[in-house]
Amino acid sequence: MARSVSTNRKLVTTFFAWVVGLAIFFPILWTILTSFKTEAQAIADPPIFFNFHWTLENYVTVQERSNYFRHFWNSVVLSGGSTLLGLIIAIPAAWSMAFVPSRRTKDILMWMLSTKMLPPVGVLVPMYLIFRNLGLLDTQIGLVIVLTLINLPIIVWMLYTYFKEIPGEILEAARMDGATLRSEILYVLTPMAIPGIASTVLLNIILAWNEAFWTLNLTAAKAAPLTAFIASYSSPEGLFYAKLSAASTMAIAPILIMGWFSQKQLVRGLTFGAVK
Repeated sequence: MARSVSTNRKLVTTFFAWVVGLAIFFPILWTILTSFKTEAQAIADPPIFFNFHWTLENYVTVQERSNYFRHFWNSVVLSGGSTLLGLIIAIPAAWSMAFVPSRRTKDILMWMLSTKMLPPVGVLVPMYLIFRNLGLLDTQIGLVIVLTLINLPIIVWMLYTYFKEIPGEILEAARMDGATLRSEILYVLTPMAIPGIASTVLLNIILAWNEAFWTLNLTAAKAAPLTAFIASYSSPEGLFYAKLSAASTMAIAPILIMGWFSQKQLVRGLTFGAVK
């Protein structure tokens, strides 16, 4: 029987949820507001919140100075390509760990997770030299490989968790009906794990879209995504806060819109198998 919750407790919980939500959203709101200010208004003391002359000058300047759509397309290719490549590798790997585990399965999973604890700067020099020798610097394919590798542990872990919730008897029944390994993964396992795969795809796209360290160090111009687009407005001359905010708003807008429309699918996937 479900435990009843008092009205006061609901009100308190709702209040704190709104406080936390507004605290998280405030930096984004401030960035958007600053993007419509002049440079003088952006650094005004005390800060100006809503009572200022709204202008689109920063967006016009940003578009004239930088090719936004080229950076946007690079971000789409890098996030989409790394996600697709990661799924191609991770789905068979997660299947084997979930349904054909060995004595070393847990050790392998922990080792994969431990690689996320390694500071990226610790392997920057060897990675840079490898990319230089292979001619992968400032190329989309090079960044797709890097983004796939850094997010692969998370993809495998998430898919492994979802696959563990699928009854193995269903796959055994498919084998008894003559399904090959390929058919078992493509036509039996994958459709049943669509919510989990969808949330994994969304999370990986967000992580790849926001990755800044590798994209700034392994690109210059040709393959530069929106993270490099934002960084270009930090110069020795100083920080142009209004233009930097306009560039940031243009960079985060696509991923915010995608997250807004896919939030139900994301929550459904992240809670897949959590309720018995």
